Amino acid sequence: MTNSTSTSPGPRAGRREWTALGVLMLPLLLVSMDVSVLYFAIPAISADLEPTGTQQLWIFDIYAFVLAGLLMTMGSLGDRIGHRRLLLIGAAAFGTASLVAAYANSAETLIAARAVLGIGGATLMPSTMALLRTMFTDPGQRAKAIGMWSGVMTAGIALGSVMSGVLVEYFWWGSVFLVNLPAMALLLVLGRALLPESRNPAPGRFDRPSVPLSMAAVLPVVYGLKEIPSEGWNVRYVVSITVGLLFAALFVHRQRTAASPMISPALFRGRGFAPSVALNLVSAFGIMGSAYFTTQYLQSVLDKSALEAALWALLPSVPIGAAAPAATALVHKGVDRAHVVTAGFAIAAGGFALLSLAGTDSMWLVLVACAVLAVGGVIVMSQIMDLAMGTAPVERAGSASSLMETGAEFGGALGMAVLGSIGTAVYRHEMPSTAPDVARETLGGALAVADQVPGLATVAREAFTSGMNGAAIAGAVLLSGAAGLAAVTLRGVQAHNKTPDELCSSSGVV
Repeated sequence: MTNSTSTSPGPRAGRREWTALGVLMLPLLLVSMDVSVLYFAIPAISADLEPTGTQQLWIFDIYAFVLAGLLMTMGSLGDRIGHRRLLLIGAAAFGTASLVAAYANSAETLIAARAVLGIGGATLMPSTMALLRTMFTDPGQRAKAIGMWSGVMTAGIALGSVMSGVLVEYFWWGSVFLVNLPAMALLLVLGRALLPESRNPAPGRFDRPSVPLSMAAVLPVVYGLKEIPSEGWNVRYVVSITVGLLFAALFVHRQRTAASPMISPALFRGRGFAPSVALNLVSAFGIMGSAYFTTQYLQSVLDKSALEAALWALLPSVPIGAAAPAATALVHKGVDRAHVVTAGFAIAAGGFALLSLAGTDSMWLVLVACAVLAVGGVIVMSQIMDLAMGTAPVERAGSASSLMETGAEFGGALGMAVLGSIGTAVYRHEMPSTAPDVARETLGGALAVADQVPGLATVAREAFTSGMNGAAIAGAVLLSGAAGLAAVTLRGVQAHNKTPDELCSSSGVV
């Protein structure tokens, strides 16, 4: 079998690099936790700040929107000014914004603080991966480090909601932001001493027109995809997605024609990079698409409180810690990475297959299905990320990482939109025509008026579960197809440690 790791390992990392990796995990954990940290804090924030409905949505969503919109910009900027420098600037901004958010006395202040948190998060995520790529040049060690990175990233999203529930239970809502401060202070102190600087020595001029183009491409698409699961295929959201795709076409054209593009087309000339971006998107599609249903299932079908549901939802994350190291060990022993990624997609598809069998009283089956899905997804994401970062030249590690993370954002939003729409369509088909209009729209609407219509809650829960089953079948089919695609596109692909000049030379680029 062909080993997909490089045959020319670089210098092996020592204790200093592994300690520095622990430092890098701090901002990564907090950035991923901040995606879900407001799940239980929103009611307390609403009671204290009295935001309007629109303001409440922005409090919750602006962080993810700004983060997604600036990932490519910050990845490219880090390649130019240095990833350690950008990481420390981002940590200072993230810590300051956390302090402002914790003591915000108005909805407007909190929205602004969350936006700055998104800016800080966009600097931190690609910088952590780019620095990891710099510190771990040995392919085997790099794979282990990226496996840890993937596990922390996935676990942080699950931990964020639980942590917010516990903190709000015993403290005031601002405490969910204050927990960021010690970690960011530690990063600012230790990062300067332990982390190496990493930048492109000849990056060219920063392409400023690409910044608004990238944001105009990402934000409308992510916005439309995030709103469709709850609001349906409204014309406004379809137009938003269409506008974003038009700007995406302009952005791609700019990158192909600019003298110093934000995202170098040479990245895609490495044989494994483009498939890695696409397969990472599909993996995120499955993980986030399933989460759309399982969180509602635990709360609304099984009637668990929000905190109970979040605590139960932690169980599927337990086996994640072993998934990435096991996959890395297989690749290190000579198993073709294409086979490992294919197996990861097959495992995740099996998780969807289990989910399609769930009834209205199948908590353990759903939790096992989530665990299987998560294990398969982390296997795929860790190996795909390692391949992408090994294929990309180290001087463009920030741009490569930001592309992978932006793809994951798109994939997650697309998963919720597509699978959510399938589930909603089945739900509405299963609901009797005599049910109130609000009950036919969503399970939450049905439960809100369940006292007025005998038996409505039972029928609605059964309809929602049928919708989840239908979406799970679609997810299983998609991931099975992705398994086949991975087997074909990744066969024999090897990571390398080339410079930009070597990469362009091997690609025929002058």
